[in-house]
Amino acid sequence: MIDHHPGNEILRAHAGKTEQDGRPAAESLGALRENGVFALRTPADHGGAWANAETIARRLTALGRACPSTAWVAGTCVTAKNLAAGCLPGPGAQECFADPDSLFCGSGVPAARGERVPGGVRVTGRWPNVSGCEDAAWATLALMVEGAFSLAVVPVTDLTVERTWHMAGMRGTGSHTLVADDVLVPAHRVAAAAGFPFEDRLLYSMTVLGPVVGAARGALDVTEAMFASDRKPFMSAYSRMGESPGARHWLAEATHLVNRAEHTMLTVAGEADSAELSQADAPRLFMDLADAGRDCRAAVERMLDLHGASGFSTTNALQRYWRDVAVGSRHPHLNPYLAVEAFGTALVDEGR
Repeated sequence: MIDHHPGNEILRAHAGKTEQDGRPAAESLGALRENGVFALRTPADHGGAWANAETIARRLTALGRACPSTAWVAGTCVTAKNLAAGCLPGPGAQECFADPDSLFCGSGVPAARGERVPGGVRVTGRWPNVSGCEDAAWATLALMVEGAFSLAVVPVTDLTVERTWHMAGMRGTGSHTLVADDVLVPAHRVAAAAGFPFEDRLLYSMTVLGPVVGAARGALDVTEAMFASDRKPFMSAYSRMGESPGARHWLAEATHLVNRAEHTMLTVAGEADSAELSQADAPRLFMDLADAGRDCRAAVERMLDLHGASGFSTTNALQRYWRDVAVGSRHPHLNPYLAVEAFGTALVDEGR
């Protein structure tokens, strides 16, 4: 089980404000910075932790237990810094990682075009769904430069934010659209990229799944508190929830599903950190990650059954966790039908 981190109470206390404002509360961002969360994937030679996949998964799960949206933004920072570290030459890295605790955002979708000019690359384009873009200092953005897939690291102040994120869940991630209008990016902050290696894609999946597992764990906290209260099943003779064998059964199933999702995630993260993986392992591992996401959804459904209609009250944190799990677990990194498709194809190919 993931332990609480000292700064998580701040995130929990401001989770409602984060959702209402559509971006992480300033107090929550301050807690993340103070506790080294934004430096998790800053390179070690620039003052960061360069944490491995298992450490990142554990940390984001603990954060997601308190505030899934804020944890999601922290996960995006991990992804964006990993991309930047892998492509920037020395001067670019020195500039961007001068503050190891700065918040990064980004997008791996090549939604812009770049033209090489004296002094750098002129960039024009739009990147939707960039989590944390209103609060980030830097954006790592994919683009096509003269037909080549490339990455550029750009100060967010050089870009425009269009507020396009209007979602049922993960509302506080502020995943708006970033726009570049003929922005000149110095050559030392643009580099051709070879795509996304298998190991990196596993890491990026952890940045998505960690907050989702954390949200399911947070929902379980709410449900366990209900069992500890004087709440009873309505229209029954029971005086407390725990007196009902059916309620105990549903609580056991929900807890088992959350535990299984967390165990699956940490097992895959441990494999991602090993040196023994190959591309042939990808279908199996991505299938496992998709299953963990589905376990989180199934667990929260059990909890909603236990709460009944009161679980959907806007004053009940359970409905926020439910919406965050529903949206976050459907990120492309956790796509279940494509995971099944790839796994099935791999099994058939192995049998030929």
